[in-house]
Amino acid sequence: MEKKIVIACDHAGNEVKDALMTHFEKAGYTVTDFGCDGTCSVNYPDYAHYVCEALQKKEAPLGILVCGTGIGMSMAANKHKGIRAALCENEFSAEMTRRHNDANVICMGARVISVEKAIALADIFVNTEYEGGRHDARVAMLNALDDAKC
Repeated sequence: MEKKIVIACDHAGNEVKDALMTHFEKAGYTVTDFGCDGTCSVNYPDYAHYVCEALQKKEAPLGILVCGTGIGMSMAANKHKGIRAALCENEFSAEMTRRHNDANVICMGARVISVEKAIALADIFVNTEYEGGRHDARVAMLNALDDAKC
């Protein structure tokens, strides 16, 4: 997989985002930082949009979003066509969302998990390949929902 990652956070996730950037840059990744860069209150949907737009433009294969709980970022990201974002708090979820769901964004909560745990989960996420096969039909169903008229 291409060694590029796009990343963003809201005001609650800045410390985790900075640690993730440092970690992945040391590992040889090109990391594009879409902010935010401080602890002043910002609107997480804006930052989710920046990452999702970059993925839609194929500027990177995977993205990372961090907010207080990860919930808001995951909800905002999943509103974007072609984005399969997963909120992860444990290793099994971080692996399986790539392996079975072909997720392209991991969302994490800086108030829920430690910096060390976020790094471990992000490592698993970016280093796990999608299995394909029996999962292709389900991922295709998810993709079809992008154009559903409900």
